[in-house]
Amino acid sequence: MTAAVVFAHGSSVDAANEAIREIAARLQDASGVVAEAAFLELAHPDLTEITAALVERGATRIVVLPYFLAPGVHLQRDLPRIMDELSRIHTGVRIMAAPGLDGHPGLLNILLDRLRDAEAKL
Repeated sequence: MTAAVVFAHGSSVDAANEAIREIAARLQDASGVVAEAAFLELAHPDLTEITAALVERGATRIVVLPYFLAPGVHLQRDLPRIMDELSRIHTGVRIMAAPGLDGHPGLLNILLDRLRDAEAKL
């Protein structure tokens, strides 16, 4: 079984964390792949916890989808460290992290949509 994890920073604001859980649920509905949310800090589950839960549910392949707009310290330092730990813990499971959102061509279209919506309200 393949599973996906939408991996975000986490917030002390519950609504922000719920938005990540909602996008994970929408990803699952759209893809047919089991999808869960995980957080770096300030919220649970963290990536280690959700990976263990997915392996317990039968996942043999896990794709971590970083929900970060810019390639900052969390993507360059924290995520690789966590991924190394997960690979050592779950030796029979293929775990990989997809690239972050930065540089994806769809981001420009999102910004254009937001600009058009805002302009229409001016």
